[in-house]
Amino acid sequence: MPHFEGDVRAPSGARFAILASRWNPRITDALVAGARKVFAEHGVHADAVDVVRVPGAWELPAVAAQLAAGGRHAAIVALGCVIRGDTRHYEQVADGCAEGLMRVALDHRVPVCNGVLAVERHEDAEKRAGGSFGNKGEEAALVAIEMANLMEQLP
Repeated sequence: MPHFEGDVRAPSGARFAILASRWNPRITDALVAGARKVFAEHGVHADAVDVVRVPGAWELPAVAAQLAAGGRHAAIVALGCVIRGDTRHYEQVADGCAEGLMRVALDHRVPVCNGVLAVERHEDAEKRAGGSFGNKGEEAALVAIEMANLMEQLP
């Protein structure tokens, strides 16, 4: 029985995309920096990483769909930060974004790695953007590399 498993070696010539929300810029800029760092550390040249900024997390799935349909990227990393407020808007944006990103991945068969933080407080986001809980941008980029590697192996 064949066994398939990806690793963190980017396929030769692979392009990646980082999509990032501009909302909560102190957090999202740290996430983007973490993702770029991981790509560089794993041999992905800066010219092979497209960075696209969008207004907020709600807009990420539409741009991810456009990029995935273009067929140029081995994987897409989506980064953003949604912080709970006093209304249901938090749930609508966070859940809608996650569902939209999953739909893009399934519809286009391109890995879309969800690095969108959905947190209670700004301090929680800081912990996940280079703080005590690591950097979700770094984690999402590692997943993107591994999934691109795995997708290339599959029959």
